Amino acid sequence: MPDRNYVILAGDVGGTKSNLAIFKTIGGSLSLERNERFPSASYPGLNAIIREFLAKEKRPVLAACFGVPGPVKHGRAKPTNLSWGVDAADISKEFEIPYVSILNDLAANAYGISELNPDDFAVIQEGAPDAEGNRCIVSPGTGLGEAGLYWDGKRYGVWACEGGHTDFGPRNDLEVALLEHLIKQYGHVSYERIASGMGIENIYKFLRDTGRGKELPAAVHEMKTKDPNMVISKYADSGECSMCVQTIEIFLGCLGAEAGNMALKAMATGGVYLGGGIPAKMLSHIKSVAFTHAFNDKGRLSGLMQSMPIKVILNDSAALMGAARYALDGAKAASA
Repeated sequence: MPDRNYVILAGDVGGTKSNLAIFKTIGGSLSLERNERFPSASYPGLNAIIREFLAKEKRPVLAACFGVPGPVKHGRAKPTNLSWGVDAADISKEFEIPYVSILNDLAANAYGISELNPDDFAVIQEGAPDAEGNRCIVSPGTGLGEAGLYWDGKRYGVWACEGGHTDFGPRNDLEVALLEHLIKQYGHVSYERIASGMGIENIYKFLRDTGRGKELPAAVHEMKTKDPNMVISKYADSGECSMCVQTIEIFLGCLGAEAGNMALKAMATGGVYLGGGIPAKMLSHIKSVAFTHAFNDKGRLSGLMQSMPIKVILNDSAALMGAARYALDGAKAASA
């Protein structure tokens, strides 16, 4: 390894914003020194963002890693909802960084789990006291990201996936009607269309447009100037809008069911982690019976589901920390 004056560059790239951070290593641990957020669409590419961010950094960057939404192949990725792509080789060449990696954003989040402290989590379901084994992460935000962590007996390895784009499976007549309604709009209806930020609004409009609920004038007025999801959540919390309450209940049921699906596929007896922007902001809702019932309601395997711990990630730097850990470990392995 080079001298200890180096730093690690980590990034969490999204369609709306990109977060970049500088980490210093202390022993085997990572210490966040500074981070900054950039409006992604305002830049012609990630290199431009890095250029601006590193203008304040005088120390050499040993390694860098960036979490990007969408599939990654040969160090390249095309972030969802952005016009530009990301190329590890281009970044390495322009900024003279010896080790540059690109990860799926949920893989970066998954690597970050082991870097967090106990108070960075909110427990939704305790699970078995001796819980161990594979883990998974399900992150509803703008979209729905998923990843798995396999346990090899000594450490966790991470695998990325695009499970949020799998076909939505309705569990009752109301969800069947929701699916039929959305098929007319989208054709293919994935879990992301329902168990994410866009899903909350989709469910609300379904109830409104099919005459299953009545809008509250105050809520309609606020939605003209504010994020509809936040307005729906606000009036669901207060109980003033019965349609908002029903929207959140359907959303929680679908999210819980899909989190349970992912947990079964990963055999996540070591824990199920909820990331993304929504669970932490809707913590009181996630703790409700609607979510845990849907998660555990897996017929003959309901007992297994109840043994799985469920935790919400409260630290929004998890992806940055995971990317930094991956970058550092990769640099160590390459120089060994």
